[in-house]
Amino acid sequence: MAKYIAQIIVLGAQAVGRAFTKALRQEIAASQEAARRAGGGKQGDKSAESNLRTGMTLEEAKQILNIDDPKNVDAITKNYEHLFQVNERSKGGSFYIQSKVFRAKERLDHEIKAHEQPRSSNTEAAQDTAEESQSRSRQRR
Repeated sequence: MAKYIAQIIVLGAQAVGRAFTKALRQEIAASQEAARRAGGGKQGDKSAESNLRTGMTLEEAKQILNIDDPKNVDAITKNYEHLFQVNERSKGGSFYIQSKVFRAKERLDHEIKAHEQPRSSNTEAAQDTAEESQSRSRQRR
């Protein structure tokens, strides 16, 4: 009898061990895929920071506001206003859903702002370079 109980315990432990190993491998693969999608490096850090700040991923925000292109400000605003009004508490809507809609817009706005900053910094860098070259040419004269 003790022999059978020991066998059951060993088989159970093996099954749990295999399941744990499989789950761990899946989690590692998912983590690597998420890092790859985030772009890695500074862009990945910015994306992770935005996710933590708003508590929502970009994909989730796009789904909530039913947006395909996160750069389309008009569609974001239109969908946000509609969903926010529909979920007004005074109209029998859900405050929870309304707050999710608000956070989704906030996340998309943050993404738009993040995409605009590199452009402006590149423009400023180009202007600085042009000004430096002009000042050097003046000094040579």
